[in-house]
Amino acid sequence: MHVSSRVIARSRADGLPSWPYPRWIAHRGAGRLAPENTLAAFALGHAHGYRMFECDVRLSADGVPFLLHDDRLERTTDGRGEALGHDWAALARLDAGAWHAPRHAGERLATLEAVVAFCHAHGCALNVELKPAPGDELRTARVVGAQLARIWRGTPPPLLSSFSVIALEAAAVTAPALPRGLLLERFCGDWLATAQRLGCVAVIGEQSAWNAQWATQARAAGLRMLAYTVNTDEDAERLLGLGLDGLITDRVDHFSPDGAPGQCLQ
Repeated sequence: MHVSSRVIARSRADGLPSWPYPRWIAHRGAGRLAPENTLAAFALGHAHGYRMFECDVRLSADGVPFLLHDDRLERTTDGRGEALGHDWAALARLDAGAWHAPRHAGERLATLEAVVAFCHAHGCALNVELKPAPGDELRTARVVGAQLARIWRGTPPPLLSSFSVIALEAAAVTAPALPRGLLLERFCGDWLATAQRLGCVAVIGEQSAWNAQWATQARAAGLRMLAYTVNTDEDAERLLGLGLDGLITDRVDHFSPDGAPGQCLQ
């Protein structure tokens, strides 16, 4: 599998190694335009020209990696209760699309394996956020890391990210060849030392938390910089001005992933 020509290694004037991922990344497949974290969302994001996707991955009770952001099922499916309390056979029967729009009724939860197959078929890159249920950090990182290491073909490899230090530590042991990114809501405490200790290649910060101070520190440490969730022209312009390498957006119908930085479709 060869990633699309739109996924180009970008060199940096500051001497960091080339970065093999697109600058614009579709949040949960297609942002808010389709039921998040489903194959329908990935297909729509792809139709808008996006060639890298962010998604949330957790485990069913019987250890199947699948896409879901919340610990509970109610918001984005017709199921009830904690997702971790259900085997995949039960989760696979849930409707994960009707909540978003009638035309998506019947859309199912997606397994990580199915999403990887989509990326292989369409030449896309992937940012997998490890989103374990509380207490399931070690198992989630080990199972997801092992599966990705086994089934992913070609380059660039998936970027594993998480807010959970425990999950990133386990991923580093299980799948050391997969690059890792530390997710941060705020830049506080020993964030830089933590990212370095975990062997991360990137820091992925909440977009409003990024400023020149944190960008300078991350760049000096050799870390790539990404931001979530970038939905306005003003935020995109500010972040690109700080030198960020990746912008994760809901607005796949607004930001053109092929145009000049910050160029919009509208």
